Order: sequence, then C-alpha cells, then structure tokens
Amino acid sequence: MAKLRVALVVLALIVVALWLLQRRLIYFPDRSAPPPAAGAEQVTLHTSDGLDLGAWLFRPPSRTPDLRTAVLVTPGNAGNRQGRTALARALTEQGFTVLLVDYRGYGGNPGRPSEQGLARDADAAQAYLADEFTRLIYYGESLGAAVATGLATRHPPAALILRSPFSSLADAGRAHYPFLPVRLLLRDRFPVRDQIKTITAPTLVVYGTADTVVPPGQSKAVADNAPGLIQSLAIEGAGHNDDYSTAIAALITQVLP
Repeated sequence: MAKLRVALVVLALIVVALWLLQRRLIYFPDRSAPPPAAGAEQVTLHTSDGLDLGAWLFRPPSRTPDLRTAVLVTPGNAGNRQGRTALARALTEQGFTVLLVDYRGYGGNPGRPSEQGLARDADAAQAYLADEFTRLIYYGESLGAAVATGLATRHPPAALILRSPFSSLADAGRAHYPFLPVRLLLRDRFPVRDQIKTITAPTLVVYGTADTVVPPGQSKAVADNAPGLIQSLAIEGAGHNDDYSTAIAALITQVLP
C-alpha cells in the first residue's frame, strides 16, 4: 500500500510538472534578434495585446514581374526568421512579396509563445499586409501550418499552403509520448484537422514521406479533410527539416484563383 501511495505521488508530480512546463516542450525559439538580411525591409507588427514584433518584408526583384500578391509565412516552432530567407527569395523570384514573421518570444521579440499569442501575432501580420495587398496567400510550416489554418478561419486567404501539418497538437504529442495522457494535459490545442474542414480557399498540402517529427499520415489526414484541396504532394524520402523552398516556389502558382 505504501509503495502504491509513493507511485501515485510520483505520478502526480510528473503530471503537474508537465502541465507547468509543457510549453518548453512545444516551442523552441531562437530568442536572439537576427542580423539584417540583404534585400529585406525591417517592419514592425502591432498585436492586439500591445506587443511590437519585428518582421522582414521581401519584394520581387526589379527584373521580375510583380504579381501584387503577398505570401505570409508562419514558421515552425524553432529558430527565427533568418532560417526562412531562402524560401522568401525563392518566392520573390516568382513575383510574390513575402512577409517573414517571428512570433512573440522569437527573433528578439517580446512575450512568450502560446496558441492564443501566436494567433494574435498572425492577425497582426495579416492586418499589416492587408493595408497594401488585396490578395494574400498563407504559407505555414509544421506548427506554423496550424497557425496559418487558424488564421484562415478568421481571415480567409486567396490560397492556403500547408507544409508538414499535424492533424492536431494532441495527435502529434501522442505520437511522441504515447505513455502520457497528452490530450488531457495540453493547454494549447491547434486543432488543424477540425479547422481545415471549414476552409474553402484553394489549398495545397506538402509533406515528406520520411518525416519523423510529424507523421506523414497526419499531414495526409489534413489534406483529406480540406474542402479546397488543389493538390496533396508527398515528397518521397523527404524529412521534416529538409528544404522545401524549391518545391513550394514551383507549386505556388497552382493554388492561385
């Protein structure tokens, strides 16, 4: 009986620790402010809860016809915007303007990341672009795919591109921690599969068949539930952190209405 009580106390302590520290297992920000990027305009986004966030705006080079369409990039859960410059430049070569954002707590920005906080950050980015552009494309990768999907339910885009989306954060967590009651413990949910069912914008889903972070079956489930699906592309042998810039740049015009 005494051993059972000890085991229950230990289990309770583990559960409490996971509840309190779980966001450290979800968000891995590079908090340092990145150095200026060549060709990028430094812009500031103003969130509804009073934060000022740094971001970079890339415009098409002068030799490239300007499509007057902006791509809002919502990144994954690690690093900062410096790691997405190759994607931005690949898209500008296609004639798109690209906004690379860093969430709160990332890239020298104030605040701490959370589901609600990232939604506010995405809203601020969308509002910034909407002042100049009438046609917006949302591109989200991994955790950012969840952010972009949530944004699309509030502010419908011209098109939605999801790279390596999970079906929900609970599903992704359960795949990595099958021995824990992940669904009960989670404070942030990101219910991508449920939200995508309400989005009719042209949608492209891209994922790698060798992804060990987000199971490919979860990305496929998101695609299968997207009413606006234009294409679901499984890149054979690609992992979660491979560079998808070339593939995205080649496919993006296919989702334009």
